[in-house]
Amino acid sequence: MAKIKKGDQVIVIAGKEKGKQGTVLSISEDRVKVEGLNLVKKHQKPNRVTGAEGGIVTQEASLHISNVAILNATTQKADRVGYQVIEGVKTRVYKSNGEPVAVAK
Repeated sequence: MAKIKKGDQVIVIAGKEKGKQGTVLSISEDRVKVEGLNLVKKHQKPNRVTGAEGGIVTQEASLHISNVAILNATTQKADRVGYQVIEGVKTRVYKSNGEPVAVAK
């Protein structure tokens, strides 16, 4: 089970983008796409049906989920996530201070 969800603020902890922050755009299996990070250039063919023009397009590539950590808003540092049952509801909490993780949008 992934403890990082779409819309979470994360920080990259390994790789060429180390130290940069962004919002999770999508998650698939063990990979995440982070807004504005790990940008690659893709050669796009034109498509008459969709009206897409051809050319070189810049887009986000995925990162392995182990290379990102959720960003604790109060400390502005990487943190780990745990689960607690609060008032009968299973909630994600930061391991360092036990505060609930802000709800993903």
